[in-house]
Amino acid sequence: MQPKWLEWAQKIQAIAQKGLLYNKNPYQIEDYKLLRNIASEIISTHTQIDQSEILDLLVKEIGYPTPKVAVSSAVFQENKILLVKQRSDGFWSLPGGFTEVGESPGEVAVRETFEESGYQTKPIKLLSVYDNNNNKHGHTPFPYGLYKLCFQCEIIGGKATTSIETEEVGFFAEDNIPPLSINRVTTSQITRLFEHYRNPDLPTDFD
Repeated sequence: MQPKWLEWAQKIQAIAQKGLLYNKNPYQIEDYKLLRNIASEIISTHTQIDQSEILDLLVKEIGYPTPKVAVSSAVFQENKILLVKQRSDGFWSLPGGFTEVGESPGEVAVRETFEESGYQTKPIKLLSVYDNNNNKHGHTPFPYGLYKLCFQCEIIGGKATTSIETEEVGFFAEDNIPPLSINRVTTSQITRLFEHYRNPDLPTDFD
């Protein structure tokens, strides 16, 4: 569940970001910068991350504040799901990552799956569109708004290969899921993906 302090910090940052985008009054611009500093102080206080690092991230957020978009892939083989072990935290997740300008969501799913697992795939269905920062999914709190799209993909080639981001690649049965990187995917979401696998007519999940 997302803590209230993070929700408040995100809202303050969004107000500051919109104010800095649209306001030309130099005095009000200073007020919006102060709000941004307050947001960074809130996050720093609760995470023990240096405030200057948080502020540096927030300063880079320009333009109208909207959620970022990430894409992941659910790849099944013989009733098992493909997971990759992340070098960054030592836990397992679906292959996936942030979208890039000029790529469609399906193209991101294909690219990220290949980069992180070595498998060539094709997307066949959009399984879910989740808000990672609401209180429904149990993710580790994220400093920005984040929408996560998950595609079911079929393997069309390649072989298991690690990368600069992943140190292991494997397929896992539903009752044998390894420790998950919960800022990326949760146990309940993996369970739901298996339900989609067993019931292809299920509609896309959202929210």
